[in-house]
Amino acid sequence: MTLPTVLIADDDRSIRTVLTQALGRSGYQVRSTGTAATLWRWVEEGEGDLVITDVMMPDENGLDLIPRIRAKRPDLRVIVMSAQSTLMTAVKAAQRGAFEYLPKPFDLKELLSVVDRALAAPTEPSLVSVPEPGEVEERRLPLIGRSPAMQEIYRTIARLTTADLTVMVNGESGTGKELVARALHDYGKRRAGPFVAINMAAIPRELIESELFGHERGAFTGATNRSQGRFEQANGGTLFLDEIGDMPHEAQTRLLRVLQEGEFTSVGGRNPIKANVRIVAATHRDLRLAIRQGTFREDLFYRLNVVPIRLPPLRERLEDIPPLARHFLDRARADGLPAKSLDAGAIERMRAHRWPGNVRELENLMRRLAALYPQETITAEVIDTELADISTASDMSQTEGAVAGNEKLAGAVERHIRQFLSAHEDGLAPSGIYDRVIAEVERPLIQMTLAATRGNQIKAAAMLGLNRNTLRKKIRDLEIPVVRGIA
Repeated sequence: MTLPTVLIADDDRSIRTVLTQALGRSGYQVRSTGTAATLWRWVEEGEGDLVITDVMMPDENGLDLIPRIRAKRPDLRVIVMSAQSTLMTAVKAAQRGAFEYLPKPFDLKELLSVVDRALAAPTEPSLVSVPEPGEVEERRLPLIGRSPAMQEIYRTIARLTTADLTVMVNGESGTGKELVARALHDYGKRRAGPFVAINMAAIPRELIESELFGHERGAFTGATNRSQGRFEQANGGTLFLDEIGDMPHEAQTRLLRVLQEGEFTSVGGRNPIKANVRIVAATHRDLRLAIRQGTFREDLFYRLNVVPIRLPPLRERLEDIPPLARHFLDRARADGLPAKSLDAGAIERMRAHRWPGNVRELENLMRRLAALYPQETITAEVIDTELADISTASDMSQTEGAVAGNEKLAGAVERHIRQFLSAHEDGLAPSGIYDRVIAEVERPLIQMTLAATRGNQIKAAAMLGLNRNTLRKKIRDLEIPVVRGIA
């Protein structure tokens, strides 16, 4: 039995050596080179069962090789590696037909797993032709960061450029959910169409259906003319439904029907209108919790959550703070503010901050530094001053939230007990009361306990009778900010 042969092209000798040894131990034959020209000669001669290529090589860009390889030998899979681990690299690799993109430094186990999958994959159908985006400087990219979490998001977006699937983006406020939606649109099949965004939390409940689906003249008081809704405005493009968790139940029902039937009627209208849009939804809420509480339709959730993307909070990607900070300072300078830089101490102080406002908070801080401070180089002392003010305001806000949570806890328990007693007196089975009470009061209960322990999770877990890891998971799942400095 002939062993599969893997062709490697990378101008870094050490990487070629590591890959050759690892693939050899896994039972593959390997041929390696430091030039694109040699790789292309092997491909033309019919050599190899799989290609692993770097992007930046001395004689040619590895991405430019992919279309030629695909044209010459459609069944030959190509895996792309790159130290230029940006969203654009991932997108171009996918659009030119790469089987997979791996950022450097890569995990050897992951690479070997990708190699196994590539060699076992069935023959692909012809690739969908998607116009490639032009060259974009990194400082103009919609998403910045080279952390492992962001690399996985880039790869997911890249895979979706040739698909038209519905996407659900989940993440805390300020993490950049709309930027992901725009990237999916700008680099996808519908990039020539409009991108239309609507924020469910910003529109009065009684107007949401009209905003989404439009209305006919005379449909309600004040409707003097026919008005297009966002679905019609986004025809042929992408509709971004931000804060979908705040959508009223009636509007959820209509949206579900649109997703099922592919058409809708305007408010007061009778003729169905085709819905030719790609849906990208986003929320900072736990929709599974909302389903248990009865405020979000489970069937709608599964229609929207076809491809979930979780955007990590900034505290989970601290290595991205320096490039993000430089990016925002560059943008501030482009807007006419003085040029600034950050010294090493300032960067370290920023890494120690928890960033409750996430990337948006970092952007606001950089603009404030550029506008208010005369020195060209920002030091740790300046950062300390700015972040101390933010922390004080945050602690006050969290204290107020804990007090409000206390009132909500007491009110919810009393309300559900009254409902229980009333149902019992009427001879009805009061099923589900435990789950209903817990779903409503769990968050404020944990919030109050953390406030009482000054944010000490070990003490809070002991008071609640929970395992510490269980408490941590609940804090993360319920998006509870950790309170500090509260007696």
